[in-house]
Amino acid sequence: MSKQNYMNTSVQEPPLDYSFRSIHVIQDLTSEEPRTGLRPLRHSKSGKSLTQALWLNNNVLNDLRDFSHVVSLLLEHPENLAWIDLSFNDLTSIDPVLTTFFNLSVLYLHGNSIQRLGEVNKLAVLPRLRSLTLHGNPIEEEKGYRQYVLCTLPRITTFDFSGVTKADRATAEVWKRMNIKPKKVRIKQNAL
Repeated sequence: MSKQNYMNTSVQEPPLDYSFRSIHVIQDLTSEEPRTGLRPLRHSKSGKSLTQALWLNNNVLNDLRDFSHVVSLLLEHPENLAWIDLSFNDLTSIDPVLTTFFNLSVLYLHGNSIQRLGEVNKLAVLPRLRSLTLHGNPIEEEKGYRQYVLCTLPRITTFDFSGVTKADRATAEVWKRMNIKPKKVRIKQNAL
């Protein structure tokens, strides 16, 4: 099956669902059985899942150590991972490993313990990210939270489960001009 056909068919696949499994460390996924949904997961000849969605919500993860390695053991095409749900865990930051999945379009991080609004900057490298959740993290209390995220990630169309409107984008742009100082260009003295 060509890569293009794979991309088209696997979007219909149910997620690899490890939600509500009391998972403490990513390595637990290799020994834990995923939840079964209404439709069975399809697997490749090697036994790996053919899905593009990984649900790890409602667990007790506080870091994503070995995430790439474990995902490569579970998924036939980890590079095509499009949806990761890490909501309701104990994550305190956005792990840079998430930015290595360039086909990621949906990322749920709500209900964690992310402290710094600047963590959002890491996600700017994801070209296909369209839906992001961060509500229920301490950063939600930061002044300008929504505007900061929309300025930093101008391609997202859904944020915290609500659509991003043209008015949201305009407000974010005004907020950016008022709150984010442009980097000053320094002129070397000896160049004058």
